Amino acid sequence: MKVDTHRVTAADIAALLGEPTELVRRKTIDRLDRHCRDLIARSPYALLATAGIDGRVDVSPRGGDAGFVEVSEDGTSLVFGDAKGNRLADSMHNIVATGRAGMLFLLPGLGETLRVNGRAHLTRDPAVLARHAGGGPRPPRLAVVLEVEEAFLHCAAAMLRSRLWQPDTWPALDGLASPAQIWKDHAALADSLASIEADLADGYANDLDW
Repeated sequence: MKVDTHRVTAADIAALLGEPTELVRRKTIDRLDRHCRDLIARSPYALLATAGIDGRVDVSPRGGDAGFVEVSEDGTSLVFGDAKGNRLADSMHNIVATGRAGMLFLLPGLGETLRVNGRAHLTRDPAVLARHAGGGPRPPRLAVVLEVEEAFLHCAAAMLRSRLWQPDTWPALDGLASPAQIWKDHAALADSLASIEADLADGYANDLDW
């Protein structure tokens, strides 16, 4: 890899980007207040960030009915059931290894997002799992617990730049390979495209939960 002679160092950051405002300095809180609760209760989608002890970072999507993430009564923790995925369980292995995680909650139509970081662990508590069964035929096999160390609202700048919630600005999908074709090429699968498409359709229709 070519050496970047313009690599930015820690000492360069403040000079390049400036200092944070008073609002930014003061916005971080150590528990989920009523506004955080309201956002989480309405959010159907979040990103879960973890890292392994080797420093390898993973970010994966989490989704469900609005309010699929449960907040404790005192606002110091949150929990959600781990819906069925690809079984690589990168996030789960990282949480067990480091005990740390972060989440970014999105609410369709709202520019601001909510960021939550803290200590994390996995649980098999039957009472917790039962509360997170959702509409599925059985409860999840485990749940993620995040103990809040910091929570803060993130400004809408990225959403405004991307115009994410404005359908009329979305790029056309014309000419884009189908998901089945992308899966086939990425994994160098010998299966026919029709077979992969059928498997995807069946999984999305019948196997989204636990």
